[in-house]
Amino acid sequence: MTPTDNPLYDYSAIARRPPLALPGGARLALWFAVAVEHYPFGKPSLSMAPHTAELVPDPINYAWRDYGNRIGAFRLMDILGAAGAPVTAIVNSGACAQCPELIEAAVERGWRWVAHGADQSSWLTGLERDAELAHVREVTDTIEAATGQRPAGWLGPGLTATMNTSDVLAQLGYRYTLDWASDDQPFWMNVAGGSLACVPYSRELNDLPAFALYHQSGPEFAQSIVDAVDQLLIDSAGSARVLGVGLHPFLVGQPWRAIHLARALEALRERDGIWLTTSDAIADWFRAASPPGGSA
Repeated sequence: MTPTDNPLYDYSAIARRPPLALPGGARLALWFAVAVEHYPFGKPSLSMAPHTAELVPDPINYAWRDYGNRIGAFRLMDILGAAGAPVTAIVNSGACAQCPELIEAAVERGWRWVAHGADQSSWLTGLERDAELAHVREVTDTIEAATGQRPAGWLGPGLTATMNTSDVLAQLGYRYTLDWASDDQPFWMNVAGGSLACVPYSRELNDLPAFALYHQSGPEFAQSIVDAVDQLLIDSAGSARVLGVGLHPFLVGQPWRAIHLARALEALRERDGIWLTTSDAIADWFRAASPPGGSA
C-alpha cells in the first residue's frame, strides 16, 4: 500500500455511475442531524475560550456547551417539528444518563438515533481492535437501552476512527457510517465481512465549522442551507443527491441563530423534489437501490 492508497473505500466519479432514483420522484434527500453530546465535566474538549480549557472548573466552556442540552435542543425540536422535518439524533451514550429528559422528549418525537461514541473527550484513536469492539458494543447497548432503538448508523466522536472501525461496525450489525462522507451520494465501504454504507453528512454545511471556523452569522448559515439545496436540485436532474446538515444545539440553538434556521426551513417549503427524511431511511433506500457488490 502506497501513502496515497485508501483501502477503506474505492474512488468513484459521479459522472460514471448508474443513476439513482429516490422514492416518490424526489430528486434530493435532505436530512437534519441534531447532536446530543456529552462533554464530561473537568475534561478539556471543544472550547469557546481555549485559554481556560484546562481549568477545573471551566465555567465559560462547560456552560456554553451545556446550554445545548438544557435549552437549544428543545428549541431545535420545536423548529424542526414545525417544519415537518424528521430528525436524526447523533448521540453520545454518555448523554443518555446526563440528560434523560431530553432523550425522553426526543423519543416521544420519533427521532432516529446514530451512535456517536461515549462522549466528546473519549476518542477511538489508538484503540486496539478488541478494545474498540468492546467499546462500540457498550455504546450501542447503552443507547438502545435508553431510546428503545438499536442504532443503525455511526459517527465517530470527534470524527475519529481507526483502521478497524468499519470492520467493527459491520461485525456489530451497523448498516452505515457517517465518518467518510466524501460524496453527494451514499457509497459502500470496504469491510472484511458483511456490508457497511456511508451516508453523506456535510463537513462544511454544519454549524460547528460554520460558526467556529468560518465565523458565519446566523443568516449566512441559514442561507447556505437554501443555496446548497438549490444547487443540488440542479445537480440531481439525472441522478439523486443526498444532503445531511449538522446542527449543534449550543450553536445554532442560540436564539439569534435559531430564528434564521426556522426561516430557511420555511423557504424550503417552496422547493419541489425534496424528500425530508432521516439517515436511517436513506441507508435503507440505498441498500435496496444499489445493493452491496453492485456497480453504483
